[in-house]
Amino acid sequence: MLGKTKKPKQSAKIDSLIGQNTEIRGDVVFSGGLHVDGKITGNVVCEEGSGSVLTLSERGVIEGEVRVARVVLNGTIIGDVHALEHIELAAHARVNGNVYYSLIEMAMGAEVNGNLVHRAEAEKSVVAIKPEDKQAVPEGQGSGAG
Repeated sequence: MLGKTKKPKQSAKIDSLIGQNTEIRGDVVFSGGLHVDGKITGNVVCEEGSGSVLTLSERGVIEGEVRVARVVLNGTIIGDVHALEHIELAAHARVNGNVYYSLIEMAMGAEVNGNLVHRAEAEKSVVAIKPEDKQAVPEGQGSGAG
């Protein structure tokens, strides 16, 4: 209908909540659903293979790198965002950094001050090392080209 604003989808269960008057200084590692109304100064990372969801409300702020399977963003992130599966940028979303995604949904009004990088493209640019090639360059040493 006309005149109604679309609200971000919130299909995930919330296991952890960071309230509006809460500020966390340090990295946050979680599984399940994390809803942030407050401020996090540090990296936000989901446990590997957990299929976790980060929901950042319009009042929420994260200053650090985000690495989560699914992201629903309506607040501000100052740092790179790595959405391993899906990212939804709602109308009030603000990202000051690069967004790495597999699937992206972006509402009118969302803002990204950085690059949008599709994960399949980023993975293509990385050269895979075959087991027989490993012998040519000892582990922990690069080619020295620069």
